[in-house]
Amino acid sequence: MSLDELLKRERSGWMKGDGPAADIVLSSRVRLARNLADTAFPPRLSAAAAAGVVERVQAALPSLSSALNRRFALFPLKGMSRLDRQVLVEKHLISPLLAKNDAAAVVLSEDETVSIMVNEEDHLRIQVLMPGLQLEEAWRLADAADDALSRVLNFAYSDDQGYLTTCPTNLGTGMRVSVMMHLPGLVLSQQAGRLLGALPKLGAVVRGMYGEGSEAKGNLFQISNQVTLGQTERELTDNLSSIARQLVEQERSARERLYREMRWQLEDRVCRAYGILTNARLISSDEALRLLSDLRLGIDLNILPHVPPQVFSDLVVATRVGFLQKAASRQLTPQERDLRRATLIRQRLQAR
Repeated sequence: MSLDELLKRERSGWMKGDGPAADIVLSSRVRLARNLADTAFPPRLSAAAAAGVVERVQAALPSLSSALNRRFALFPLKGMSRLDRQVLVEKHLISPLLAKNDAAAVVLSEDETVSIMVNEEDHLRIQVLMPGLQLEEAWRLADAADDALSRVLNFAYSDDQGYLTTCPTNLGTGMRVSVMMHLPGLVLSQQAGRLLGALPKLGAVVRGMYGEGSEAKGNLFQISNQVTLGQTERELTDNLSSIARQLVEQERSARERLYREMRWQLEDRVCRAYGILTNARLISSDEALRLLSDLRLGIDLNILPHVPPQVFSDLVVATRVGFLQKAASRQLTPQERDLRRATLIRQRLQAR
């Protein structure tokens, strides 16, 4: 399993498009923050100590592979091009913060369902990504990975505060659970602001596609738990699953109401998006996301029955700046990117 093979592969395991409520919940993620007990935390880590952390994680991989029955490989970021790092971010396998760190590394399973960021904000960020609403399944896999690594690595833990983390908001379980949701019905019916704005009262927070600090585009929202201290892993998972199920019901209800009350306007919006996507010669990243969101809504409402749902998540990733340049094997100008993006979308949709 080479890095180049992984980077050229558009579809990760979480992008299969199956799983419960996959028409609205694109992915479920569980992330565990862990630090080594005998080593300074990343903000105070020397270059030599950071390299030592990477070496210790590398030595722990046989235990991880055996426990999860998966092949894993570790890829240091030092020497990795900025473009390759960007592609990993676009596939949601590493964070934008990790991508900036030459002392960091990432561990990936062959199907890219499991990734471990090394020397990000914490020594380890164990992440599991699965398609659809599968938070409990993702948690079980992340827990198994955590158990396997803890047999080899001594994690920093306090009886009073739980797992010790760089950021106090991650104390306790050190666990973040999140779902990536496509909510065009709530946005178009102008309910999104009210419903999403109420989530902090339920212990959840709303972010964009790439987590903290990113903007929500294409009606895609990442919803995650707000705190980790004082709740068990089961409580965190159950709470966010409940929130996600309620949003799924509200989104489906909003779509049905829009189609019932504004059928021709909605069909016109979807068909215009399809027309532009199948004919445009230049298209920007933001415009592509907006139109692809309309396309996916039309697929789910059976307005475009000949287009498979999978094309949405494939194109959301494949049309990102890093992926386009990786496919071209060179840096592209903005116009070249817009040209290649439009060509790629036309080819994918016209092949259906």
